[in-house]
Amino acid sequence: MEDQNYTGVIAPDKVHENMTNAAINKATMPLHKLIILGIMAGLCIALGAEASSCAMHSIDSVGVARMAAGIVFPVGLIALVLAGGELFTGNCMMLMGLADKRIKVSGLLRNWLIVYFTNMIGGVLIALIVSQTGQWDYTGGQLGALTIKIALGKVTLSPFTAICSGIMCNIFVCLAVLLASSSKSLSGKILAIIVPIAAFVISGFEHCVANMYYIPAGILAAKNPDYVNKANEVYGITADQLDKLNIGSFFYNNLLYVTIGNIIGGGVIVGLMYYYAFVYKKNAK
Repeated sequence: MEDQNYTGVIAPDKVHENMTNAAINKATMPLHKLIILGIMAGLCIALGAEASSCAMHSIDSVGVARMAAGIVFPVGLIALVLAGGELFTGNCMMLMGLADKRIKVSGLLRNWLIVYFTNMIGGVLIALIVSQTGQWDYTGGQLGALTIKIALGKVTLSPFTAICSGIMCNIFVCLAVLLASSSKSLSGKILAIIVPIAAFVISGFEHCVANMYYIPAGILAAKNPDYVNKANEVYGITADQLDKLNIGSFFYNNLLYVTIGNIIGGGVIVGLMYYYAFVYKKNAK
């Protein structure tokens, strides 16, 4: 790969080498910084999720609605990558550093656990704030109804579907991170993020950190009888179905399986495959 001429971008072998080295900083980052950047990453992703729901809420065509959401949602990852943040799904690629023996399992798990739960703090915080803005009243409460519908759909996925959807999602997300890392220009980084992230949103795949906004937001919206009635009117959601939307189903029915899928998709399929393609033999010499 070193012989190829790349104009305006960093060559793939160097990108993956940099990503492998980055695992060291992530595994040894001071606790206070890791907590702050984890919360900020959760906030950023939640902002993209909130705005995308708003963009699509009154569009009848599923394809057009997802296209609208796909155009808006990437703002969260753009902000995160350019302003700074520690995102669990992106950090799944720390498996590259583990495979190269740059970090220990303890360092990997420290980062993953702290980042995962601080991402959740950021997502839930935005859900709580948005619930008080009156935004869910848009279009006669249809945005509130859609917020319930999205959350209910996520907690009623089968485990296998959630895992597979999580795999597909984080292939796109980690490719976006790698592509952004390869660009030397601001516009290149932004474009590199928009295209794959829009593709994952349009496809409807599952992102554990985004779900840390979507599902708590749905639980909060379901406490409002006006949104519940609108959800029944527009989407045919019944009271029995809403019983499945709760904190327990948030963690067990969705996050557990989606997180497993995200680790496989981003850490194994993207991270380790590229590590063994570009970094392993080079460092073994």
